[in-house]
Amino acid sequence: MAIREVLKMGDPRLLTPALPVEDFASPELAQLIVDMHDTMRALNGAGLAAPQIGVGLQVVIFEVAANPRYPDAESVPYTVLINPLLTPLSDELEDGWEGCLSVPGMRGLVPRHTALRYQGFDAAGQPVDRSVSAFHARVVQHEVDHLHGVLYPMRIRDLRYFGFTDALFPGQNLQDD
Repeated sequence: MAIREVLKMGDPRLLTPALPVEDFASPELAQLIVDMHDTMRALNGAGLAAPQIGVGLQVVIFEVAANPRYPDAESVPYTVLINPLLTPLSDELEDGWEGCLSVPGMRGLVPRHTALRYQGFDAAGQPVDRSVSAFHARVVQHEVDHLHGVLYPMRIRDLRYFGFTDALFPGQNLQDD
């Protein structure tokens, strides 16, 4: 089990676009995915992108099971997504509260596409192709943004809806994503 340090907003590595994975059979890729999984689980995150642990490759993982932080959210299956391509299935955007392991203790209201198709590859280099909506679509967009050097505060339209979690939601035990 290898829990890696998560970079925080302000670290220039989070702003650098990630490179595509070319060797799906490499032991380094396999270890990266294990480390990402262990780190995400240890920190109770909904997802994690490789740049968040200082690795500039196009790899994201995500999963949301029954989670008291998201009581109304549907489950999102554990997914390893490499070299992703997102295609919006609608122009409709919806605002939703987001947090991030790289922006600890804060939340912001972020517009995201309500439905999209994501394509890419799994850890074995097999194609992944899913059409999703609602919270699943939000999680994927948030994680893939990291691969382009975008953190969720950059997408907030009105900074009145960005702040410390405990001030925005007093009495609620919300953690970072």
